[in-house]
Amino acid sequence: MKRHHRCYPALSSITCGDTHMRWQGRRESDNIEDRRGFSVSRGVGLGGLGTVIVALIAIYFGQDPTVVLQQLEQPQNEQTTQQPYQESAQEADRRHFVAVILADTEEAWTQLLARSGVDYAKPRLVLFSGAIDSACGYAQAAVGPFYCPGDHKVYIDLSFYDELRDRFGAPGDFAQAYVIAHEVGHHVQTLLGTTEKYSRMRQGGSEAGNNGVSVRIELQADCYAGIWAHNADQARQLIEAGDIEQGINAASAIGDDRLQKQSQGYVTPESFTHGSSEQRVRWFKRGYESGELNQCDTFGARSL
Repeated sequence: MKRHHRCYPALSSITCGDTHMRWQGRRESDNIEDRRGFSVSRGVGLGGLGTVIVALIAIYFGQDPTVVLQQLEQPQNEQTTQQPYQESAQEADRRHFVAVILADTEEAWTQLLARSGVDYAKPRLVLFSGAIDSACGYAQAAVGPFYCPGDHKVYIDLSFYDELRDRFGAPGDFAQAYVIAHEVGHHVQTLLGTTEKYSRMRQGGSEAGNNGVSVRIELQADCYAGIWAHNADQARQLIEAGDIEQGINAASAIGDDRLQKQSQGYVTPESFTHGSSEQRVRWFKRGYESGELNQCDTFGARSL
């Protein structure tokens, strides 16, 4: 596959040029659930127009989609219909791509967690279009890709990759792979008990304190994405020159500070839920350079 990428100098280390991962012809995961064409509608209220507003706020301000989804768990008049879904050639390409990346994360985390005596229960990846119901609640595509610990599934509307390229300035195969690897990182946190432990800490906590916990959870998922990249590179030579720069660019592009600056013109660090661009890049690189789980202890780190 030949793709033409623009150069976005978000960081001085970004390499310009046309690069793509070595993903064609590799094994695709069977753990793909295609729910595109399913139409989910709800009555007006928090689940209708309110959902759109809250979802937009979440994506613009870098909030944790799972938190937003939990807030939307209110009974609604809901209808689910299914229409035949005709995917474009680009969508078919992306479907095969995410299936390959998910398969590679399965291989990587099965090996990595086995070293600690942990069996890796593989997550499922759900493709949807427009809106979806998950165990975490109802979500529209505007919230972006997310992981739901309630059903151990990663959810993604593939049109997000257009936004990643056009709005966030992060094109390329590896930037897209980073998105999947980050959400799978949340699955690893669930398997290791991290999600449950720190979700309890948020109950009854202050907004600032809860935001701080959320940042550490997200940065750890970035670090885990880096660990996957290290494993994919060392064990299976999936990575090509320039790929890591694409991942760094993507991590930088979706930092809370950049998103807030873009949407409101100023930055409020106390409201960060995912971490700054610099933090996200640093923890991703830490995972990639070390390849070790013990290097991703964001909760034990004195500074992020």
